Parts: sequence; C-alpha cells; structure tokens
Amino acid sequence: MIEMAARTVEENAVTGGPQNTSIEDFDHPKKPKTSKFAIACALLACTTSILLGFDIGVMSGASLFIKENLKISDVQVEVLAGTLNIYSLLGSALAGRTSDWIGRKYTIVLAGVIFLVGALLMGFATNYAFLMVGRFVAGVGVGYGMMIAPVYTAEISPASFRGFLTSFPEVFVNVGILLGYIANYAFAKLPLHLGWRFMLGVGGVPAIFLTIGVLFMPESPRWLVMQGRLGDARKVLQRTSESKEECQLRLDDIKEAAGIPPHLNDDIVQVTKRSRGEGVWKELILHPTPAVRHILIAAIGIHILEQASGIDTVVLYSPRIFEKAGITSANHKLLATIAVGGTKTVFILVATFFLDKFGRRPLLLTSVGGMIFSLLFLGVGLTIVDHHKGSVPWAVGLCMAMVYFNVAFFSIGLGPITWVYSSEIFPLKLRAQGVSIGVACNRVTSGIVSMTFISLYKAITIGGAFFLYAGISAAAWVFFYTMLPETQGRTLEDMEVLFGKYHRWRKANAMLKERKQVDGDDNNNG
Repeated sequence: MIEMAARTVEENAVTGGPQNTSIEDFDHPKKPKTSKFAIACALLACTTSILLGFDIGVMSGASLFIKENLKISDVQVEVLAGTLNIYSLLGSALAGRTSDWIGRKYTIVLAGVIFLVGALLMGFATNYAFLMVGRFVAGVGVGYGMMIAPVYTAEISPASFRGFLTSFPEVFVNVGILLGYIANYAFAKLPLHLGWRFMLGVGGVPAIFLTIGVLFMPESPRWLVMQGRLGDARKVLQRTSESKEECQLRLDDIKEAAGIPPHLNDDIVQVTKRSRGEGVWKELILHPTPAVRHILIAAIGIHILEQASGIDTVVLYSPRIFEKAGITSANHKLLATIAVGGTKTVFILVATFFLDKFGRRPLLLTSVGGMIFSLLFLGVGLTIVDHHKGSVPWAVGLCMAMVYFNVAFFSIGLGPITWVYSSEIFPLKLRAQGVSIGVACNRVTSGIVSMTFISLYKAITIGGAFFLYAGISAAAWVFFYTMLPETQGRTLEDMEVLFGKYHRWRKANAMLKERKQVDGDDNNNG
C-alpha cells in the first residue's frame, strides 16, 4: 500500500497530474517558527554591539563636560575618545582563540561582564588616569563583542536570510549610538561633576541584560561540530533551518569543512586537534592558499576603508562639527546630534531588509558613492562657513544636511556590509581568527582617525579634513568594485571557490553558476 502511494506520487510528479501529498511535506508550518528563533538568537548576540555604539555616542557629548570638569586639553580629549578602539584590540585578539576554546556563547557572556566592569569604573572615576583605566577595561569588552557577534550570527543563520541577520551587529551599534546621544541630553542638566559620570556609568545597564539574556541562547552549531558534538549541533540546526533537508545539508557542509568524514553520524565523534584552533594562524598568515589570501585582503580592506572614510569623526565629533557650522547652543548641538543617531538607526533598519534582496555589491557601491558626494559638499559647506565672519544660513543648512546624508548613505551599505561580508567569507576553520584580524584592523583605523581628527582639522582646516575623507572614500569605491565578489545566496562553505582570482573573480562566479546549473539538471534527471 505504501509502495503504491509512493509510486502514484512519483508518476503524478512526472506526468503533471494531481499530487495527494500532505501539507507536512512542504514544511510550511515550521518556517515562521524557524525564522523567529534564528532572529531571536541573532538579536541577543548582537546586543554586544550596543556597548560599542553607546560608548561612541555618549563620549561625543560627555567629552565636552569631562574637558570642562577635569580641565584636560584637546589632545587628552582625542586620546580619551580614540583609545577605546586601540584597547579593544586586546579583546579582538583574544576573542578568536577564546571563542574556539569556551564557545561562541560564553565568549559573548564574557564580553558583557568585562564591559560592565569598565562602565562602572568610568562612572566612578575621580580623575583622568582613573577614567583611562575604565576605558581600557571597557575597550577589551568591546573588542570581544565586536568580534564574536557577527561570527555567532553568521554561524547560526540559514543562507536564505544570513545577510539580514548578520547585519544586526551594525543595527545595534546604531541603536547604541542613539541611546548614547539620548543619555547625553538626559544627563546634561545635572551638576557638571555628576552629568558625565552618569552618562558613562549607565552603559552598564545593557551589559547586564546581555549577560543574562545570552545564557538562554543555544551554542553555535559550527562550534559544536568542531568539538565533535554532532547531536547537539543537529538540534540547533533543526531549530534554525527552514526544513529538515536544509538542516541536513548545513550539517553535511559543516562536517566537510571541519574535516569530519560523511559516514560519521554519531552524536559524539572524535575530531582532530586542528579543529580546536591549532595551526590556524599558519594557514591564515604564513602559508595561505590564493583563495584565503584574497579573502584576507578583502576582509582587511573593507574593515580599514570603512573607518578611514571618517565615519567615526562624524559620529564622535558631531557636536564640534555643528559648532564649526555655526550652531552655538549646547542644547541645540546635542539635539542635532540625536538626529544624527536617529538617521543612522532608521537607515540601517532599511538596509537590513535589502541585503539579501539586492545583494552586497550594489548596496555597497551605492553607499560609498553617496558618501563621497556628501563628504565633498560637507567640506564645501564648512570651508564657506570658515571663511565668512558673519552667519551664512544656507551653508549651515548645507553642512547639517550633508552630515545626515553621510550617515544615511553609510548605514544603507558600508556600515552593515562590512560586518556581513567579512564574517561570511572565511572558511570555517579560519573564521574566528580571520574575523578577529578584520575587527583588529577596524579598531586600529577607528582609533587613529578618532585620535587625530581635532589635530587634523587644526592643521588643514575642517573643510580640508572632509575633502581628505572624500578622497579616501573614492579609493575605497575602486577597491570594492575590483576586489569584492558578490556573496549573496552563497553557502559559507562555497566561499573558497569564489575567491582566489582577485580582480578576475567574475570567472569563479560564472563557474559556480555553471556548477549549480549542472547539479540542478542532474537532480532533475535523477
């Protein structure tokens, strides 16, 4: 009877006749549940990015009050603002190995605890040196969080909406920036010695929620496979895949990438030591294959150029930029800055829905093109204001509009795609360390840009500084156009085929399309 039913379904599939298949065959009821669970996991993991965003946002306003209260110089303000990025290097460097050792989940918990301690130290700081100690601790926590959030999210997401989920870290950075700006405005009216301390100390609140919430998340299925825990990995994949078939395909891909033979299907299997992180640096840095070298160049390039475009100066020093543009009221500067945070947050949310629809390259190239335009005209507006003694209302309006244009264009492409792209292109066994290198380059560049902006605009004028950033952004556009292949819809384990041809990557792309077509024809014939 069962054989007859199966034969009837098979015959109907060939002849085009009606198929009496049940609704369970299509897995439709499970799809919404799967999406919600994967999204919930990504949301929790990406809360770590709120910590960095909050610190950037809150320091833009708090530094004004710290300078007045502690009587520090502009150079000390630059160091205070920018060194968190340098300190985060230590966290990024340790996070790759830590996450391979204790798992992605508990590395996120560690990031939250470290940042909480740093926020409390900054909030209770009695002098500049004490404040810098708090910055160091918070910076290490930020480094851990910035590296591990995109890795975990990429590893738990199905390919069909990986871009959407992996862009969450950048979304939460923007939410954090907005919260930091709001904290500045909320506590600005407190006595001078209390206001900035509340601004910095309240950053511990999201860290507490993060630490508790992450305990309810599952571990990354890819990390579980690397530990030989196939049974646990299968359970997680069943909850984050859109069908049983996709779950099995993802598990098979991960096993292959981890070097586990296909016939091993026990809940616990033996794995080689290399799967736990040994020998990775050799394959990544000392003797990389052409594909890995291309991947490394792409990841490092996109991270450096994201920050070299000057986005952190616009976000971190926006009150100073608005002051240079002619806005003198402290309240008006902080309110205009909140609008910067609001613009970034709105546009990053829009971008998350288009990443998997339009692909990485179109959004990235459009984004950087818009940034070049806005930076050029921001430089023009600031130069005009700088060279006029009286008020120039239209130039002030131009400057404000270009600041908002700049953060909007950044948020629809370069901001989220940097993290999506760099976390999805590395092979499984190199991913944690590869992403940590990218994050380290990102933080170093951000630190250099943040710590030199005031000195830079004093040396070449504030308009000249933004002309320089526009030139760097133009160079970035050329690099992205020639060196970064489209990764939309590719499985994480396909990336090594796509990379290795450098500027001739389109050949590899055509080969993958042809292979997919052949596989599809074979399946139809079978």
